[in-house]
Amino acid sequence: MEFIFLVLKKFLRLQKESKFLSLITIISIVGVAIGVIILNIALAVLNGFQKEIENRLVGFNLHIILEGYEGKLVDYNQEEIDKIKKIVGDDLVGISPYAGQLGLVKFKKFKEGVYVKGILPDDDYSSLRSSIIEGKYSIIHDAKFSTIIIGKKLSRKLNAKIGDTLTVYSLQNFVLPIDIENLKVKKFIVAGIYESGMAEYDDANAFIHLSSAQDLFGFEDKISGYEIKLLDPRQADYLSMKLTSNLGYPYYGRSIFQTYRNIFNWIELQKKPIPIVLALITIVAIFNVISTLLIFVMDKTNSIGILKTLGTTSKQITTIFLLNGLFIGLAGTFIGNFLAVILLFLQKQFNVVKIPEGVYFLDKVPISIELESFMIVTLVSLGISILFSFIPARFASKIDIIKSIKFS
Repeated sequence: MEFIFLVLKKFLRLQKESKFLSLITIISIVGVAIGVIILNIALAVLNGFQKEIENRLVGFNLHIILEGYEGKLVDYNQEEIDKIKKIVGDDLVGISPYAGQLGLVKFKKFKEGVYVKGILPDDDYSSLRSSIIEGKYSIIHDAKFSTIIIGKKLSRKLNAKIGDTLTVYSLQNFVLPIDIENLKVKKFIVAGIYESGMAEYDDANAFIHLSSAQDLFGFEDKISGYEIKLLDPRQADYLSMKLTSNLGYPYYGRSIFQTYRNIFNWIELQKKPIPIVLALITIVAIFNVISTLLIFVMDKTNSIGILKTLGTTSKQITTIFLLNGLFIGLAGTFIGNFLAVILLFLQKQFNVVKIPEGVYFLDKVPISIELESFMIVTLVSLGISILFSFIPARFASKIDIIKSIKFS
């Protein structure tokens, strides 16, 4: 083995001294590095999208939504809450009752349709409290003027600021045609403006007190349902089915992943091109490695012949060129990983690449740097380098001694 590394070291030195071979090797290493950079960035961005959207959606909606079947209202009392706690068991973090319905928000000449959600501040386990960017988290129920918290995008569209009075109309369970004269109306003072990081969510959701919502929508003492926060989000699908089964009609449980299935399907769709990108990068890497080593073999034909006359076996010749291919793979992979980490860090810290928030749900490119993804890319890159170094390596081992010396 010492002999193989001695010859490889000599070959690499000669390769470095030859400007032509050095240029070809650099191009090959750069090709591998670019492939590694692209794959690492693609995986980091896609993983970041999935985690960021999941965290934000869960932050505002919790893990399970337990509501009335086909919009039917459900009872709100301690007995119902105790039933839910017993079924969920130790995975339960908290239960939040809510009453929600579509409404029309009016301020001056501006009108916008939104989902108005009534919550109890003391039982609010969402991230709304920590997402307030203007005003304060103050959800108060009053006979005349209650408070409302609206999203940043909605406040811009309405041109409403902290302290302004909004008029909210109940849309009567979406029955058409709407009877304008009999619409329930209530005035609210803007106490806070929140920003979830998802512009479309901020535009479509407003929060008021549960009692205000019950008055506005005519729910009396009933509610739309309960939101449940879990210790382990992975149990959401299972526990939502368990709640539906055990509680029976009219309860219907849905996990956050079922509620926003379209968004999570969209994320999965973004991952579909990854195998295609991987295949294209693999093809480029294959041609880079093979062409570089074939050129190197042709240039060192006479040296291979001399080595064979000195007793070097075909297996040793094959190993030498396989290690040469591994060197190209290692250099390209190391450089690619290093540059990928730098580029991802710059994006994460300074938000260099911006995205339209109305299209991608988020206002910046989310980055999730995971060791597992880097390990997968590294193993794939090195595997390709070794596997396709075998073709020129076998070619070198089959070179005829007499022809190689004669050729020199």
